[in-house]
Amino acid sequence: MITLVQGVHPALLLFIATLLEAGGDALVRMGLFNHAGPLRFGIFALGAAALVAYGVVINLAPVDFGRVVGAYVALLFVTWQVITFLAFRSVPTVPIMMGGALIVGGGLIVTFWKAA
Repeated sequence: MITLVQGVHPALLLFIATLLEAGGDALVRMGLFNHAGPLRFGIFALGAAALVAYGVVINLAPVDFGRVVGAYVALLFVTWQVITFLAFRSVPTVPIMMGGALIVGGGLIVTFWKAA
């Protein structure tokens, strides 16, 4: 499996990981609150598979995760908002947007600020 991702840019792997993490969480939420019976368990299984895939992809990315965690968290916030809108038709409120701006700004600082 590791050879499959050797040619993939690390930024793409991090983006795929954010899609899997936020998407897996959205599937679990849908299973909990929007469905019942066998369909609920099928949606849970899809969510669980996405979250396991997230764990695999994030650990296969050939990067020092401590160094890129800021960018990952910023990208995760943005991805989460897009998935929340697409899956639940929930528009971010002003407090979410303001907090998100702080998350994205902080993520960029953590990732790109070079210590002297």
